[in-house]
Amino acid sequence: MSFEKILIANRGEIACRVIATAQSLGYRTVAVYSKPDAGARHVQMADEAICIGPALASASYLNVDALLDACQQTGADAVHPGYGFLSENAGFAKACKESGITFIGPDEDAIHLMGSKRLSKIAMIEAGVPCIPGYEGEDQSDKALLKEAERIGLPLMIKASAGGGGRGMRVVTDASEIAAQLKSARQEAASAFGSDELILERAVMQPRHVEIQVFGDRHGNVIHLGERDCSVQRRHQKVVEEAPSPAVDASLRQQMGEAAVNAAKACNYVGAGTVEFLLAPSGEFYFLEMNTRLQVEHPVTELVTGLDLVAWQIRVARGEALPLTQQQVSLTGHAMEVRLYAEDPAQNYMPQTGPVLQWQPATGEGVRIDHGLVPGQQIGSHYDPMLAKIIAWGETRDDARRRLIRAVEDTRLMGVKDNRQYLAAILRHPVFAEGQATTAFIGDDFATDTSLSETRVPDSLWALAAILLSRQHSTHPHLAGWHSSSVGQQPLQLGCQGETTTASLSYHPDCTEVTLGENTLTLVESGPDRISVDGISRHYAAIHHDNQLWLEFMGQTACFEDLTHAAVGSAEQAGSGQIRAPMDGAIVEVLVQAGETVSKGQVLVSLEAMKMEHSLKADCDGVVESLSLKAGDQVKRQQLLINLTPTDSARDNAQ
Repeated sequence: MSFEKILIANRGEIACRVIATAQSLGYRTVAVYSKPDAGARHVQMADEAICIGPALASASYLNVDALLDACQQTGADAVHPGYGFLSENAGFAKACKESGITFIGPDEDAIHLMGSKRLSKIAMIEAGVPCIPGYEGEDQSDKALLKEAERIGLPLMIKASAGGGGRGMRVVTDASEIAAQLKSARQEAASAFGSDELILERAVMQPRHVEIQVFGDRHGNVIHLGERDCSVQRRHQKVVEEAPSPAVDASLRQQMGEAAVNAAKACNYVGAGTVEFLLAPSGEFYFLEMNTRLQVEHPVTELVTGLDLVAWQIRVARGEALPLTQQQVSLTGHAMEVRLYAEDPAQNYMPQTGPVLQWQPATGEGVRIDHGLVPGQQIGSHYDPMLAKIIAWGETRDDARRRLIRAVEDTRLMGVKDNRQYLAAILRHPVFAEGQATTAFIGDDFATDTSLSETRVPDSLWALAAILLSRQHSTHPHLAGWHSSSVGQQPLQLGCQGETTTASLSYHPDCTEVTLGENTLTLVESGPDRISVDGISRHYAAIHHDNQLWLEFMGQTACFEDLTHAAVGSAEQAGSGQIRAPMDGAIVEVLVQAGETVSKGQVLVSLEAMKMEHSLKADCDGVVESLSLKAGDQVKRQQLLINLTPTDSARDNAQ
């Protein structure tokens, strides 16, 4: 199975990750890209790049014909699918094989079997792998499912057989809700995966999510590379991953490792795969699913084993035996990873779009950043909002945790909102720090954290922003010493996060005083990009864009606007009736008609962006003006979608 040129059928950080290893092994690489990704980092890194279609994933990164045509045009004789998109698509693996292209992954039969929660669970039971008691039968009638749900009892877990990412998954704790939740899960599963097949299980409450990295070759060898703990999750999406698990000792690791190897052998597995388990508080563990691809969180395994898993994938794909035996695998130290997302946790994790004005990954001993970002790149709404992975290694778990907190806070991203403050708060939380976090952590222990709600920007950030923005009204270039002597106050009107503040600046030879209401702060320039606030000196980062100032200071990032010369009484204030798109996206459904009377909080439009649906609500009572919006329309961020005439105005006009 010799090949010379590898096409990476993916985008973003995983495409960059695969390209780096493939090139280090001497292979030529081909990047594929959709039209919006033409200037992306993975395109720049690859030896060759070819456009495979428009922004819509189904017409580009999920387009099998376009990918195979790209292989033919570039002469690529191998494909690495990365994760997501077509990485677990048995049809794609088969199509590559039939076209004489080496698919760097498992055979289509293994992908097909493990892609079905129902069929894979049956296979695991036959292989002696511990499974949660439940129902995975062929009879999918409502009558059969209701009967089996009654037999299994509560709490009940309903799962889409073809599911992933939490879609088609329901936990039921009230028997009266079973029928409705079965119907809801069926509908979501059919919409998301094209199959409404379900399985039922007894829900394991507050478990750990522990997964085993396995590897197989075509010579009958299968080994595991230890476990990863991915218990910190939101809506079944992983937030923090670490290796090894703080809940797993050597004995349990051996038991889970042997079960995972048996699972892989049961489907004649070849390449990198992950067997996921639920670890109950009692210490019992149960098969959850098998991911037949490289995992997002594979770097933590690489850091504790010292191995390059992508290199292993390539070697196995060309027919070589595994480089190590089970006895030769050793784990050293501890590693943790978090996922950097373009999202706002304080706004129910709403995905964010915008330009990457500045990107500077953290550096330091034990720190690794996997990313696909370049300055000037536009973060759009067509793909998953994950931007990068921040990973840290340490000799102990706490060493890794501290390094990761610093790396998260020292990574600089401006131009689009992200979740760094949220991630740092999770890593600092005492329950996580003590290694006690379960899958219920974010919903229970972390539920009231301040990073999950909109909080007022501290006065220190307002003050520094006022000084930096005041440069636009001054001919003096430096932070301090603009005036040779004390002068009258300079007022500035600033806006940030929907709040406005008046800052009064008083300049002195050695400092600047900023008054915000009744609070006065003294700021002194103490070095390049360094400011002293009330005697404490700290670094800051700032970048101007249009009339905005993006500022990072004291572990927080905020975007300020200079409103000093803005028109009074903007028509876009809260409650104005102007409903705008919060991000680029596609209209799923318009729920109102022109002339209809609506109430504040009523859902008017459903918008799909970054693989999620968002409900846009009326910000006041009013009447819908004429609209031409319809399902399927593509809209831009801040585009006016619906204009409401507030009720009081409507009454006045009618009189």
